[in-house]
Amino acid sequence: MKENKIIELSPYHSPIGTLLLGSYQDSLCLCLWEENASFEKRLKKIQSLSGASFVHHSSPIIEETERQLDEYFNQTRSNFNLPIHTWGTTFQQSTWNELINIPYGTTISYKTLAQNVGNEQAVRAVANANNKNFISIIVPCHRVIGSKGELVGYAGGLNKKAFLLQLEQHNQHNIFTSLFKADDFLK
Repeated sequence: MKENKIIELSPYHSPIGTLLLGSYQDSLCLCLWEENASFEKRLKKIQSLSGASFVHHSSPIIEETERQLDEYFNQTRSNFNLPIHTWGTTFQQSTWNELINIPYGTTISYKTLAQNVGNEQAVRAVANANNKNFISIIVPCHRVIGSKGELVGYAGGLNKKAFLLQLEQHNQHNIFTSLFKADDFLK
């Protein structure tokens, strides 16, 4: 008998936009910015990779993800403790594992990420793997920047990437002020 695979979906409204959260077999498998131009294409890709149907309702893992994201945006959480499920090549999986190892409040270049994965020449390949990351924020691809320190490539948009990096850096150094507003990054 064929197993009926399900991905449960629920929106999460962050201070800087809506993320679609998805759970699969008691693990988080999606945390996608809905405002992304390729949002629908990404959903179809994850459905193709997983062989699962989408159902719009919450789950215990989605509720826990919402709680941890609330803490992250309220600056009381710097690390996520969630089971995750990803679909990808061995190289993509190793890249995503390296992303999880980037400390909160810090950034690395694509070249450093390629070195950490074990192939200094694979800069474009790690950038492509970043682009295939379906678990934004939790698998922190926003912490990867260009070789000259510039903000490049983020599925949520560079304004959201800048917000997340500034949120983490200000929180890490404990100098977050009321002058910093999410609205500044939505323009």
